[in-house]
Amino acid sequence: MADKSVPPAAPPAPDDAPRTIVIQQPGSRTWLIRALFVALVISVLFNIGLFVGVGEYYGVGDGPNEKYHSGDKTTSDKIALIEINGTIMPPFTGRIIKAIDKAREDDRVKGVLVAVDSPGGLVADSHMIYHELQRLRRKKKVAVIMKRMAASGGYYVAMGAGPEGRIFAEPTTWTGSIGVIIPHYDLTGLAEKMGVKSEPLKTGELKDALSPFRDLSDKERQVWTTIMDDAFQRFVAVIVDNRAALDRAQVEQLATGQVYTAQQALDGKLIDEIGYDEDAIEHLKKELALDEARIVRYEFPPALIELLTGSAEAQRPAAQWQALMELTVPRAMYYCSWLPELGGLAAGRE
Repeated sequence: MADKSVPPAAPPAPDDAPRTIVIQQPGSRTWLIRALFVALVISVLFNIGLFVGVGEYYGVGDGPNEKYHSGDKTTSDKIALIEINGTIMPPFTGRIIKAIDKAREDDRVKGVLVAVDSPGGLVADSHMIYHELQRLRRKKKVAVIMKRMAASGGYYVAMGAGPEGRIFAEPTTWTGSIGVIIPHYDLTGLAEKMGVKSEPLKTGELKDALSPFRDLSDKERQVWTTIMDDAFQRFVAVIVDNRAALDRAQVEQLATGQVYTAQQALDGKLIDEIGYDEDAIEHLKKELALDEARIVRYEFPPALIELLTGSAEAQRPAAQWQALMELTVPRAMYYCSWLPELGGLAAGRE
């Protein structure tokens, strides 16, 4: 007996009957799109939260922001630690100067310890920092602690402590390298092999001076020697003005570009004492008649562009082209290296 609850099957449609075709999107593709969208939203929210958190940690504004380093947290008397690290050049020059300004204007900062760990850098930037430290020492006691290296421009900025400021160096510090260097690359041999010829359009014979595609003329060498000698004599004068134990003849004898060990620097009276941070801090406390002091350091919040687009910006063709063009700009440098940028032959006095 047939089951009446089951409807009878529909008769098959004739071959010529119209047909309806339904196309369905695969379910896996819809799921993938939704998953990617959710992941994107989560990523954006996470990065916003991360940036906000970093901003709260470092403080509001473009800095510098004060952070406790060591010492007595309960006292209002402060010694500021200002760090000069790496190659002295923008944008770090501006940040260092801001830190110096902050220490100078803070009445609770009684003294400043400048910690130098640098092979030097641009002549102009080294002098700008030195000038600001001169302004600082008119209001505050300043001492210097040299770290791994305080050479060339690194030594130049240390002179900002003044003749009354004490300069410490760690036992393994390298310092000295008193002199000037202007990078110059001789690519004439390579250009000849590659069949490259440079014929710039210029308004004067010296407009393409230091071009790597031709030999330096006697006139060009004289021009750039004069420029270097001006920077070199300024370097020597800065040391004479700020190292009471040295006269000009003694400084000129030391200014061969040689790197000195801490002991050699002490013997040559380029520094005052071999020691560490704690020795320099104790010296400042004694000079300031402070039993206790809170040691603070200055930090800068990372810019949004650095957090979110820094690596991408570095890959832009325009940025790469700009970096290439920067290599062609003549620069006088207080720098402890024969290879300050890419390499080649350096014409200079160091």
